[in-house]
Amino acid sequence: MKKILFLTTCCLCFQNVAIPARAQSSADQNPSHKKTSGSQKKDAARSKNRNETIDVTERRKVAGGGMMVRHTIAKTVSSLSHNYIEMQSPTSTIESLISTLPGVVSASEGPLTTSFSTLHIRGMAQAEIGVTFEGMPAANPFTYSTYTPSLVDSQNMGQVNVMQGAVDINSPTYNATGAEISASIRGPEDHQHVHVAGSGGSYGTNKDFIRYDTGEIGHTGVRAFASGSYSRGDMWRGVGDIERWHVDSALTKQWAPGSDSKVIFGWTKAAQGEWLYPSLANWKKYGMKYGLDDQYSPGATHYVGLNGKNTGAVYGTLKNHFSFGNGLSLDAQAYSVEFHGPYYYGATLPVKNGYVGAQSYNSLDNYQNLPGYDPTNKNLTTAELSNWYTLSSGLVLTGHWQHKFNTLSLTYWYSYAQEAAQMRFYPVNSKGQWNGNGAALTANGGVPLGEDNENGLQQLNSFAVDDKMSFLHGRLTIDGGIRMAMANRQYTQDLPGVVGSNYKSIKNVFVPSPQVLINYNFNSHHQIYVNGTTGYHLPGSLSSQLASYSRTTGKAQSLPLADYKPEYMITEELGYRYNGLFMANVAGFHYNVTNHQISAQSYVEGSTSTISQLINAGGMEAYGVQAEIATRPWHHISAYASGQYMHTRNGNNIAYSGDYLRTKGKEEVGAPKYSGSLGLTYNDGKWFGNFTLSYTGSQYATLMNDQHIPGYITANLGVGRTLPKIGHVTPKIKLNLVNMGDEHYLSSMYGYTAAATTQKGVFGTTIKGSSPTYVIGSPFVAMGTISADF
Repeated sequence: MKKILFLTTCCLCFQNVAIPARAQSSADQNPSHKKTSGSQKKDAARSKNRNETIDVTERRKVAGGGMMVRHTIAKTVSSLSHNYIEMQSPTSTIESLISTLPGVVSASEGPLTTSFSTLHIRGMAQAEIGVTFEGMPAANPFTYSTYTPSLVDSQNMGQVNVMQGAVDINSPTYNATGAEISASIRGPEDHQHVHVAGSGGSYGTNKDFIRYDTGEIGHTGVRAFASGSYSRGDMWRGVGDIERWHVDSALTKQWAPGSDSKVIFGWTKAAQGEWLYPSLANWKKYGMKYGLDDQYSPGATHYVGLNGKNTGAVYGTLKNHFSFGNGLSLDAQAYSVEFHGPYYYGATLPVKNGYVGAQSYNSLDNYQNLPGYDPTNKNLTTAELSNWYTLSSGLVLTGHWQHKFNTLSLTYWYSYAQEAAQMRFYPVNSKGQWNGNGAALTANGGVPLGEDNENGLQQLNSFAVDDKMSFLHGRLTIDGGIRMAMANRQYTQDLPGVVGSNYKSIKNVFVPSPQVLINYNFNSHHQIYVNGTTGYHLPGSLSSQLASYSRTTGKAQSLPLADYKPEYMITEELGYRYNGLFMANVAGFHYNVTNHQISAQSYVEGSTSTISQLINAGGMEAYGVQAEIATRPWHHISAYASGQYMHTRNGNNIAYSGDYLRTKGKEEVGAPKYSGSLGLTYNDGKWFGNFTLSYTGSQYATLMNDQHIPGYITANLGVGRTLPKIGHVTPKIKLNLVNMGDEHYLSSMYGYTAAATTQKGVFGTTIKGSSPTYVIGSPFVAMGTISADF
């Protein structure tokens, strides 16, 4: 509360300084007019009434309370507008918001999280889904993890779009096989404005937020905003806490009609305890209580003091659109995005006869004097510290030429990315304490212990050409294009005993990606579309090119892909849209994937850190239908419904452990056959509310389909009221209830495996199974918010 009062006071002071300054400027120009004239009062009143009229008109146009937005492109797209987003919990992330859209399997991990989330769209896993924010690639450029809590506060989200079966031909992504999420920021407002909000709720969660909009500065055509927020909460399962500091800002300049520039900047600093992901056995034993411990004993790697994520992000972009007349225009965007750690985990190390990289050691250096050393225990409890960063920068240029019925677009995208990660181990004393700034553990006379000392570098050049032709007075459009990407990626793993091709790997890839889009409008209400699109996914992370080594055996515990090829997907869609008394979209789809890549993730023995093994699962096919419908407000009430049916089938037996697993004909992991959502919204300009009910069907967690999680239903509610004005202040209150039924459920898979039980290979080899790990869905959460607009 002190933070809220402080931010409010600062905001009011800033406003009180800014307004007199403008008044003084006016007074200087008209010294004889010391008081507001009657005509000025009438103008102000007319402006106020005009703004209120615009607000009412906008509410009447919104379909499904903002849960559906009109699109005319010949691809299936679902969107959420700011009208819907602002009714949700102020700590919502992009993944939790889009869970109501057709084909999306996503669930919140809790009232507050700063780590990446798990996500599936039409059976495609998170790493196969492109994510962009204001035209910038928003995922880790090497692992494709998405840190959406670091991108933008939900109060600043403008619109979130999900393209379920295709990727925009100009999108700066190289991991999007067949789905893309794009989000935009809510730009600066036309008039000076201050918004302050404070929220609090379950599990000690609170969020303080402030945003200041300058309005147009003088008559320069420049507008800007800046916002800051602080969030904290307790981890709702186990022990530990979460903190997040975040800044959003943007500046826009209108140069001339049709030409403008935008500068967007964001910064995040976050810290939280590590979420632990249970196996099915652990879920049945511990349920919703599975998490970190607050008591330490030697070997207790789940101790809260040994596990956490200190993450940060900095991004910036300059976007320009220039119109030159005669149908010529240019979009130019430069960007840079940086994510960094460190992460730290609890781990045990062999005091004697262990390994660093592929090199053995007889004993740890000076082991008898190490904190926490026990001569009766062959292992030493340590904190495993992973310092890492990724940096991705690029330039996207798109030129357009529109002449009569034809629009030609040419795009060039250059991307440069680098990353580094270094692992070190630190001894833990009898109280569970360790010093990350102290001396790291060494062996063999000063060699630092670590399983990871990697460097990655990537350069990508992408060219796209697209030609759109319009016939029958714009009712029929045919759009054809191709994108061609050339990528060079190299990794080094600098560990003792790791040499030659195990030390460095360089890969070069060329991928063409064509598409055809056909759209026909019968009239302004009815539209049909058909498309054939392709997408690709470059193999991700170090594990695709180099092995990692066990600290207990010195042997490879994950192996690189034997056949390094990009995943490739061909998709066909046939859809129908209606826009009239209500909005509707129905689409049938079919896709075929080759070199389908699945990351089998598991915990390292004796540690809370994980290791991934990339598996080329061969071919995969899917077909299905999705539908979405939303009504326009009637007596201030609007409704929404969406659903999807999908059937998937793996086309190959996969190579595994020197044999083949009988996976042909099995269903894809993380791909429920049935899913759907219902929504109901009320908004009369004073009272507002939104209720959603979502169902996700059962999902397989292994390639052999020998373990799955059951389907689940969740319901969320948001209600609030705009209170009467107090002077120039408009207060508002809001209450959000998440998982109203307090459903205890596993929402999705964190780490897949090939098989959960022992299997016989095609050639008779006995293949040992391993347990998948799962994400526990958020419990019941209540969040109250009070806000004010000045």
